[in-house]
Parts: sequence; C-alpha cells; structure tokens
Amino acid sequence: MPTPSADPYRVDPSDAPSPAAGAPDGPPVRWRRVWAETWRLLAAFAVSMLVAGAVVWEVETGQRASSPDRLALDIAVGLLCFGLVVLRHRFPTAVALLIAAASTVSVFASGPLTLAVVSLATHRRWWRIGLVGVVFVVGGWAYGVLYPVDDGTTWVVDVASGVGLFALMVWIGAYVGLRREHVAELHERVATAEREQASRVAQARANERARIAREMHDVLAHRMSLVAMHAGALAYRSDLPPEKVAETAGLVRDSAHEALGELREVLGVLRGLDGADAEGPPEGPQPTLAAVEELVAATRDAGVPVRLVDRTVDVDRLPTATSRTAYRIVQEALTNVRKHAARMPASVVLRGGPGQGLWITVSNPVAEAEPVPRRGDGAVVSPSGLGLLGLEERAELAGGSLTAGASGDSFAVRAWLPWAS
Repeated sequence: MPTPSADPYRVDPSDAPSPAAGAPDGPPVRWRRVWAETWRLLAAFAVSMLVAGAVVWEVETGQRASSPDRLALDIAVGLLCFGLVVLRHRFPTAVALLIAAASTVSVFASGPLTLAVVSLATHRRWWRIGLVGVVFVVGGWAYGVLYPVDDGTTWVVDVASGVGLFALMVWIGAYVGLRREHVAELHERVATAEREQASRVAQARANERARIAREMHDVLAHRMSLVAMHAGALAYRSDLPPEKVAETAGLVRDSAHEALGELREVLGVLRGLDGADAEGPPEGPQPTLAAVEELVAATRDAGVPVRLVDRTVDVDRLPTATSRTAYRIVQEALTNVRKHAARMPASVVLRGGPGQGLWITVSNPVAEAEPVPRRGDGAVVSPSGLGLLGLEERAELAGGSLTAGASGDSFAVRAWLPWAS
C-alpha cells in the first residue's frame, strides 16, 4: 500500500480536486473547489436527515424513549458538527474525534461524522483511524443507552453494527485515497515522460549541432585552405609576373565561389529540414567517393603533388553514407597536408571491396621545418585541432575506425570503414 506524505494533514487532497499542473489558481479552479465542498456537505446533510428522520419516527411510534428537549439538543449539536466538519482539511483527526464524541447525544451528526471518517481514512494513518473508531463505537453504544429502543436487540448487536458501519466508512475512504494517489502517480508519470522527451529532443538538437559543425568544417576547410594558400602567395610574392598574379587571383576567386556554393548546399539542407525552403529548387547531393579524383585534381592545382591509387572493387556498390564518409576523410586529410606540409608530395590509397571493408590511407612526408600557417595579413593561423577529432567521430559513427600519427619520417591517416557484401 502506498505510503502517504509526511504531513498530509495541512491540506486534504481527497476533498477537492486539484487543478491541472501549471494551471493558474483562477476563478474556475476556486469555483470547482467550492462546488466540491458544497456537494459533500449536501450529501452529509441528506444522511443526517435520513438518520434523524428514522429516529423521529421511532420516537413517534413509541419504540425509542426521547423528549422534545432531547431532539432539540440533538439537532443543535448536529448543526454545530456541520460547522466543525469544514475544518477537517486542517485538523482531520481532531475533528473526527470531536464529532464522534458528539454522536453520543446527536444522530443528526451522522452526516458530518461520515464525511469526517471518510476524509480521515483517505490518509490511511491507521492508529489515528483506530482511535477514532473506538470513540465512534463507544459513542454509538452510549447513544443507545441514553435513548434506548425497544426492538429486542442487545448491546452486542449495537457494537457489532457500529464496527461494521465504521469499517465500511474506512474502506470507502481508503479506496478514495488509493484512487487519488494512483491518478496523481499517473500525472507524475506523464510529466516525467514529457521531461524525458524534452531531454531527448534537447540531446538530439545538441547532436545535430555537432554534426552540422563537423559538416561545415569539412566543407569549408578544404576550400578556404586553398584561398588562404593562394592569397598568401600573392601577399608575399611581389615578383610574380602579371599573368601569374591573374591566374592565382582567378584560383582564389574560384575557390571562394566554390566554398560559397558548398555553404549554400549545407544551409539549403538545413532549411529543407525546417520546411522553410520547400518550394525552392532541390539542392545538389553531397559529394561521395566518386568525386575523389576531382578532389585530388584540385589539390594538385593548388601546388601539392598528390598520387591517387585506387584499388577498390565494385565501388558502385559502396553504401552512400559510407561513400560520403570516405570522401570527407580524404578531403580533411588533404586539407591538413596543405596546412602542415605544403608543397610536399602526398599519396591517397584506396583499397577494399564488398564484404571486406574499405581501407583509406593518406600519407605525406614530414617536413623538417614545418611552416607556420598564416593569413593573408601575415597573422598566424592557430590550428583548431578539431579536424582529426571530427574524422574519428565520423568513422566511429559509420562503424569503422581511424588512426592518425607520425611514423618515422612520414605522417599517415589510416581509416577502415565497413562495406557489406
């Protein structure tokens, strides 16, 4: 059986429906509480009238000994109990004890007594309920002694009927309390599920931001490294002939345009996810391993001699997601070559096939004195250090692995990606 709260006697949740979570305590809520209390008092009054009417009928027929003064006292004490039962929210045990004691001289208090006992039983504090039960049974027996009825029954029957009636009231109150706790638990489960859902949405958004950051890094770093290299050459090589200056400026312009185009593709995908650009033209697909030759050619044009060795089998059967990951790995590795080993030869080796996996190796000699990357104004460009971390995450998300490091006089990026048969 659920355990009630530590201090349930300050507010009685069983006597007034609680407002919905987050709902303001405005006039509609107050009116519902007023109506809940009103109909309970009306039901208690109906019980009192029914019991008092039965007693008056017994007096009129001569079955029960009483007098008009005693009946007036009965009704007066009963009305006093009606005023007292309103305080059961704050003092449930004391109110139940007082009304049970008042039932010694008043049957008109039967309605308030029933309401007070049921309300107390909703909390299921059994020692308090037992104490009230003793007073309840003794009060009923004492009323039978003060106002005896000539029906042939003994005091044992009166006590047994009092115990049975009290047990019925306690059962009703315990059931109501359990049901309300069950409803409150369901509301709490719903609120917990909503909080967990909000947490999952927030985590998904954070993961998506990280993915977008990696995608933006992979897309722009390659192109912007070309722009930085050629712009640096124009800034420091004042002896270049006009034809070479124009050619290099054209390369800077083309690389910048390509970077902007790829940036538009990424942003277009994001807008498409939000439905904001649903009526626009479809965006181009992201590059796959089929475009690796163009990537190598662009790197050669930037002044880095790159050798491509493709030993893959049935590359058309390579899954699209794996192919995109492979392309980004090669792209980032060649970007690092341009940053840290400019003008040094590099090699890209691809091998594998269905059922074997795809191996990617991008290597280059380590320069004796690695040049410090600078911007066009001569300021040093601090490396972000996020490129290789992003590649490792990409490879792991694809189910593969990636390692990078220097071995002897060369630096290599090695990756393996699964390739189902």
